[in-house]
Amino acid sequence: MDSKIYDIAIIGGGINGCGIARDAAGRGLSVALFEKYDIASGTSSSSTKLIHGGLRYLEHYEFRLVRESLKEREVLLSMAPHISWPLRFVLPHLPGLRPAWLIRLGLFLYDHLGGRKILPGCRAIDLSQDAAGKPLRGHLRKGFEYSDCWVDDARLVTLNAMDAATKGAGIHVRTEITAATRKGEIWEISTTNTLDQTTRTIQAKTLVNAAGPWVAEVLNHRIGSNSRSQVRLVKGSHIVVPRQFDHDRAYIFQNADKRIIFAIPYERDFTLIGTTDVDFKGELTKIEASEDEIAYLCDAANEYFVKTIGPSDVVWTYSGVRPLFDSGETSAQKATRDYVLELDHPKGQAPLLNIFGGKITTYRRLAEEAIEKIETCFAKPGNPWTTGVPLPGGDFAFEQFNHLTDSLSQAHPYMDPQLILRLAHGYGTCAHDLLAGVNNKSDLGEHFGAGLYEREVAYLIRKEWAKTSEDILWRRTKLGLRLTADEVQHLSKWMDENRASMVE
Repeated sequence: MDSKIYDIAIIGGGINGCGIARDAAGRGLSVALFEKYDIASGTSSSSTKLIHGGLRYLEHYEFRLVRESLKEREVLLSMAPHISWPLRFVLPHLPGLRPAWLIRLGLFLYDHLGGRKILPGCRAIDLSQDAAGKPLRGHLRKGFEYSDCWVDDARLVTLNAMDAATKGAGIHVRTEITAATRKGEIWEISTTNTLDQTTRTIQAKTLVNAAGPWVAEVLNHRIGSNSRSQVRLVKGSHIVVPRQFDHDRAYIFQNADKRIIFAIPYERDFTLIGTTDVDFKGELTKIEASEDEIAYLCDAANEYFVKTIGPSDVVWTYSGVRPLFDSGETSAQKATRDYVLELDHPKGQAPLLNIFGGKITTYRRLAEEAIEKIETCFAKPGNPWTTGVPLPGGDFAFEQFNHLTDSLSQAHPYMDPQLILRLAHGYGTCAHDLLAGVNNKSDLGEHFGAGLYEREVAYLIRKEWAKTSEDILWRRTKLGLRLTADEVQHLSKWMDENRASMVE
């Protein structure tokens, strides 16, 4: 058993767990985070990739959640301008669904609830004249346009983990907590490394259960808690198809079943369409889009786009399960997206904080509230500090992104402009660190395909806990959309042979 007693041990390397680790470490608390798989390998890499207020949540009267989310859009934009940026959304009006006056009212509230300062407001548009109307069916003539933001969700999680680590947090991936037991005012926690099966026992004053969809499993089978809170698991699936339109705006489509879907420009050559909302009862290790969900998303998009799509056009699907707090709603889409923090702190016993629900947009505020819940356990917990403080690589204003790409191009004129752009978006100013000492193309090392070089792979292994080709191709980047099966196999073999020598 390690002699050190940590202030906080965290179960789960998703956005909530990594956000709490960053906040706590920045306040001077000692933190150990444990993730059974890879950083952001669950729900946090399976979102619709948006920082948004949640326009449809207004219909369910979740004004507090919408207001907090709207305020966080510009905060997060200032923290990570390389992986997030403003995005305009076009909402075509379809007669027979929500009336135009109701949409106008909702957009008015959306513009004014959250203290918007940077993002432009909503406006009505004539789809028969606007370029956004060209890909749409001819009967769609009236529409509205408003602002939200795009974000690379998996990289957002990784950057929070990286910043937590620079502030002293221990980030332990591929490490499962097998048991956690209260020993008076201390938690005794047993862990197993899932790669080499080595075991370790640590102690912590506080335990945070941020296991996402596994939050109930942790409670029931790792901790043995008596919590009565229920989790509603809701699956959301997305499809990726070849690019459906040429402009850089996104669409939000209303459906006859009162749900909405998004169609978003994705990775330059594709369109991302999602999401579904279905209750999930299966195994959490087997989450995938069903044939019905794929058909639903295709049919919903075909109600609007001239260029129709079918399941055979889908190049990739992904699904995530959201661990929503079960408030007893009859349908999955009505279940609250707000978060609930439940503190279990019997007198004379070590506290347990359980995290239910939450969304990417509000993770930073959730982390602050989590620390507030447990701060009485520490002599000097520190003050909130994360508002607007840049994440790794984000130390520039989003309006200056072109300056970053220009500086990278000047330093590395032999590199393809698309590679420069991808590295700037993925790593921000840290791209200079990634390319330090690279003076010509050969210095990048072996090329694995689609602009992925040995230099980047080594950086991801050393700095970002990447262990497998899947970690790199689907979470640290989205190059899985571009590499061939043979290239993926070669990358996997190379990593297996070289990974051990690269771990810091």
